[in-house]
Amino acid sequence: MYAAEVKFEGISLALDLASLLGRKNPPLVGLDISTSDVKLVELSQSGENSFKLERCASEGLPKGAVVDGNIENIDQVSEAIRKVLKKCGTGVKNVALAMPASAVITKKIILPGNLTEQALEVQVESEANQYIPFAMDEVSLDFCKIGPAANSEEDIEVLLAASRKEKIEDRVAVAEASGLTAKVMDIESYAARAAILRIISQQPNAGRDQIYALFQIGAKVTYISILLNGEIVYERDQQFGGNQLTQDVVRNYGLSFEEAEAKKKQGDLPDSYEMELLEPFLESAALEVTRAIQFFFTSTPFTRVDQIFLAGGCAVIPGLVDIVAERTKLSTSVISPFKGMDLSSNVSEKSLRSDAPSYLVACGLALRRFG
Repeated sequence: MYAAEVKFEGISLALDLASLLGRKNPPLVGLDISTSDVKLVELSQSGENSFKLERCASEGLPKGAVVDGNIENIDQVSEAIRKVLKKCGTGVKNVALAMPASAVITKKIILPGNLTEQALEVQVESEANQYIPFAMDEVSLDFCKIGPAANSEEDIEVLLAASRKEKIEDRVAVAEASGLTAKVMDIESYAARAAILRIISQQPNAGRDQIYALFQIGAKVTYISILLNGEIVYERDQQFGGNQLTQDVVRNYGLSFEEAEAKKKQGDLPDSYEMELLEPFLESAALEVTRAIQFFFTSTPFTRVDQIFLAGGCAVIPGLVDIVAERTKLSTSVISPFKGMDLSSNVSEKSLRSDAPSYLVACGLALRRFG
């Protein structure tokens, strides 16, 4: 079993990391499999703390191929991955994948600090029995040492993570069917945090003591993470996403879901679209963000948010950032996980301007190469 020193590197028990551990920063791409598409990012290091975006690409998934984070059609997802590999032209075969947070049980526990590695593994598995509602032979379990326990210098804080083997195996299977080798299995929220912390580090005073609220607005779900000094102090998800707008287009204009999605992205809809469908959707999105922040205030000791970051495929919908800022009275911006990175000649800067916010998880996974 592989244990990271500080950063949680995912459910690596299910995978063989030997080839990665033996070499410094071997090639590795990040692959994000979401409900609506697959996204790939390849990074290289251009300096001690600077990176270069070598390649990125996405490919849409047929409706129903992935449902609630579960891969329902391995062939369709594998085909999409093969297309995205061809589209971006990467020759890298090692891949970092991620599980949705809803598919992973995580728990911080306190253990004696003088345990050997083998004894620590045994103790973690024993502790895990208390928190995992499945038979241990049905799950993949991993852990990492976080550091000394807050109230006892002799103890250590350990983060354990567990997921059903079948869910991990589905992701490994689509990678293998696409000619890739799964080397790291992460959690989507941790991958997103890796990407967002890099952006926060570029803020004044490296974002110290500032509270950042990240809203990743996807096709069906909005993931909310609120961070302070590098730690997630609050997270949840809400059933709200861009598919609601697409379904409205389907009903109003008699289109198929695929046609509606394409025309929505291309801006090829009737003049009535903006007033009848887009503006109500934007109001709903702003209301969801406002409610989430109020719920954060009422369920935690915190009473402020300093900055809202919008990410995900819906973040660039015209008018969204303005209405969220207006309704919440908070500074709001759309973020690119590639901010401050050099771009290779393989990357279209024009397309990146609109697509970048949707690559947050894929970018965070690609950064695992340098972890």
